[in-house]
Amino acid sequence: MGFGPIVAPEWLRQHLGEPGLAVVDLRWYLDGRSGRAAYDSGHIPGAVFVDLDDICGEEGAGRHPLPTKESFQAAVRRAGIGNGDRVVAYDDAGGSVAGRLWWLLRSFGHGAAAVLDGGIQAWGAPLESHRSEPPPGDFAAADPAWADVVFYDQLRRGDVRGVLLDARAGSRYRGEQEPVDPKAGHIPGARSAPWQANLGPDGRYLPPERLRERFRGLGVDRGEDAILYCGSGVSTIQNLIALELAGLAGARVYAGSWSDWCSHPEAPVATASKP
Repeated sequence: MGFGPIVAPEWLRQHLGEPGLAVVDLRWYLDGRSGRAAYDSGHIPGAVFVDLDDICGEEGAGRHPLPTKESFQAAVRRAGIGNGDRVVAYDDAGGSVAGRLWWLLRSFGHGAAAVLDGGIQAWGAPLESHRSEPPPGDFAAADPAWADVVFYDQLRRGDVRGVLLDARAGSRYRGEQEPVDPKAGHIPGARSAPWQANLGPDGRYLPPERLRERFRGLGVDRGEDAILYCGSGVSTIQNLIALELAGLAGARVYAGSWSDWCSHPEAPVATASKP
């Protein structure tokens, strides 16, 4: 069995400090709070901080564009990650940020990556406050095929079809509020699938059978049926992980997500509570 897409905090406790294991703190906040400050206040021992913006591109669709091969490779090397390393990424938001690194690593050919189930809250203690600054790693990015990525023009023309799942909070889906993008609402036909619903009361992923039931209730009988999006293509990866845990692999990701869709004047917008 391969490594990931999640690991339990109990597993990390057993393996923390082993050679070839890299732990990444990827805390980031939509409201502008500093992920670096959160890291400095206390992080898993040995974890290195990576800023979300460092693993995103500077140009492209949406607020968090896909990185180039060169920029992503440089960012991962700065984090001290090598080709043979197992990578565990965590956040304090149910994996909705850390999942982006897991997905990008996989997209660029590094399959040994996972998200810490339950994040730093499930880890608990011990924490440390001094910064970990490892020497540069030798990570070599492969050319990304982006086989699971769809783009605005494909969706707009109807070239790709599937069940559109919106990972944002219901209030944003319904257009009741929009804290960051210029328009409120959702892509017409999309179904509301907030990523938080994948988690139990302990903040960890629900069992596979519960996740399978959830997505089948949303019309996804096969992973290939689903096209996933969120605000900027970050938190939607949490739904992608949930689908894979449910045995429904093969979903596609609209990487530009709502921030890309609503930037096009001609793109229709829906605000009703149901598609």
